[in-house]
Amino acid sequence: MLDWSHNAYYQRLLLRQLPQPGRRVLDVGCGAGAFAARLARRSEQVDAVDRSAEMIEQARRATPRNVHCVLGDVLTDPLPGKDYDAIFSISALHHMPLPEALGVLAAALRPGGVLAVVALPRTDLRHELPVEIVAAFGHRLLGAVFLATRLLGRGSGFAKDPAHASMPVVMNPPLTTREVARQAAAMLPGVRVRRLLFWRYLLVWHKPITPAG
Repeated sequence: MLDWSHNAYYQRLLLRQLPQPGRRVLDVGCGAGAFAARLARRSEQVDAVDRSAEMIEQARRATPRNVHCVLGDVLTDPLPGKDYDAIFSISALHHMPLPEALGVLAAALRPGGVLAVVALPRTDLRHELPVEIVAAFGHRLLGAVFLATRLLGRGSGFAKDPAHASMPVVMNPPLTTREVARQAAAMLPGVRVRRLLFWRYLLVWHKPITPAG
């Protein structure tokens, strides 16, 4: 069975949130740049930020010229731009205090812009046990399918990035999906948060054109 990447699997889901045209977008916690490279094909400019110097060096080698790779922490360092059309993040938000991170990212969006995040929730067996059972079975089933796909030369099968071992890991994320939804709703009117099958949640918010109230 192939040990495949859930982050790579959900990239397509995030790409569907990208407004067209995407003039300038931000990738928070860009890692080795795989998602930023995909964003670059649909956007005029991508700012890719990560607080790991090793990841930024790899991202610079992996991305085209319209990707600006920046070493920094979005909570303590100035963002490379403002009024973004879209802000994305894959498996980074659970490394940060959620209210603080959402405040920074919401402020950096233009009115009408979209914030789309995939991150890890804390295990919540009381409310999500059926999802956990299906996820465990589905992970193994799709792993076999993706392995066959790779062996037949028909795709990468969502293989893990070679830099995966160098990326930070949170074994027990701080918030359940329900807690994320509750905290996000208190800050972002109209935000949508839902549990995804493979140990991730999706958060999507469209910044109002006019201020609330």
